[in-house]
Amino acid sequence: MFRKILVTAAMLAAFGHAYAAVDVNTANEDALRGIKGIGAAKAKAILDERAAHGPFKDPADLGKRVKGMGGHTVERLQAEGLAVGPAGAAASTQVAAAAQSKGAAAPADASKSNPAVAVKK
Repeated sequence: MFRKILVTAAMLAAFGHAYAAVDVNTANEDALRGIKGIGAAKAKAILDERAAHGPFKDPADLGKRVKGMGGHTVERLQAEGLAVGPAGAAASTQVAAAAQSKGAAAPADASKSNPAVAVKK
């Protein structure tokens, strides 16, 4: 029984880590390298640009300011968990709030906010 609980806890921790957003404006080199598609050189380029000219405003700003990062690359990195700008800060806040509320009971009106739809054939 203890083994099952331990395995379940390890799996939940792994999945929670995979979906955590990394904010490009606050992340260090190791956090940036944790995003699939960002290596040591790209992480250094992001950090150097952020140190020289301040935080990135939005994904387009990141794509313009960092050499080798176009729109498609930024979109792909966002899908991998990279957050940029004010929307990224909101996403990080939501991830943190979700992590804190784990284990809390579901709200009583959950059925009202997410109604089921029955389809007749």
